[in-house]
Amino acid sequence: MNFSFKNDYAEGCHPNILKALVQFNFDQQNGYGLDEYSQLAEQIIQEKIKSETSKVHFVAGGTQANLIVISAFLRPHESVVSASTGHIFTNEAGAIEATGHKVHSVEKADGKLNPEDIQSILDGHQNIPHQLKPKLVYISNSTEIGTIYTQQELEDLSKFCKENELYLFMDGARLPQALMAFGNDLNLEEIAKLTDAFYLGGTKNGALLGEAIVINNQSLQPEFGFHIKQKGAMLAKGRLLGIQFLELMRGDLYLQLAAYANAKAMLLKSAFTEIGCEFLTDTFTNQIFPIVSIEQAENLAEHFDFYQWKKLENDKVAIRIITSWATNEEAVEQFATKIRALKS
Repeated sequence: MNFSFKNDYAEGCHPNILKALVQFNFDQQNGYGLDEYSQLAEQIIQEKIKSETSKVHFVAGGTQANLIVISAFLRPHESVVSASTGHIFTNEAGAIEATGHKVHSVEKADGKLNPEDIQSILDGHQNIPHQLKPKLVYISNSTEIGTIYTQQELEDLSKFCKENELYLFMDGARLPQALMAFGNDLNLEEIAKLTDAFYLGGTKNGALLGEAIVINNQSLQPEFGFHIKQKGAMLAKGRLLGIQFLELMRGDLYLQLAAYANAKAMLLKSAFTEIGCEFLTDTFTNQIFPIVSIEQAENLAEHFDFYQWKKLENDKVAIRIITSWATNEEAVEQFATKIRALKS
């Protein structure tokens, strides 16, 4: 079986989490997120973001987090703005539209929205009863193509959204990887100040499953639990999520795991750079998108698994390679050797 670089959730979970799940297995706890582990995990996240007024809710996965947040925040006639690469637009089987909320997409080569992009959508919707009303801006950090937002970019988005009475929601499935990327100048405290809500990803960063939804806008907090329950996302054994995030947040393990994943991706990026490859986007997270010939892609696919992301002109293809917190170092070295051999 080939070693897989297709995603960052192919492995189970970090040993600390398994150990904690076993250690606390026979403790009797309240259900539905009212257990002491979930409550303590919420307190630690509030401390990390320096916001005691933010509310934290744990759910099983990213699509679930996006679906619940967006459907809870919006009234029936309101809609969402997203980059065309956004996960809610491309990879969630129309989950948002299924709740009755249209997703307006903006083509973006770098996967990042700016105020001008959002304004282009607002210009086509004049806030009259005949049209949908754009109300929420959805962004991802890191994006689905591995790029990250700078502090200035997020400040500009936040300011624009406030001026135009729009909610700003950040998909953080790979937020730890963004925070540990070279060139990043954002931290959790600033993200909490600049967004109405975001979520901190666990599934793609060492947890068995789970995301931590953080609601910063106090007007959006009341009765959010009802939406979680109605969407079937309120686990009776909510402790399973609380324990995992408690372990991830202790000692900043979630950042250590992300830094490891990023570093392994950069080793592979360096190998592709050495043989003269260009990249679809210049990334410093755990996702890279080198451009190779179809023949080269087929050669590498004989030994390693990855996705062919986008077909290009002249028999070229951008491939997507993702590393994880558990990516085997020997596999990375072997892959790098195969990459360098493409030149000859």
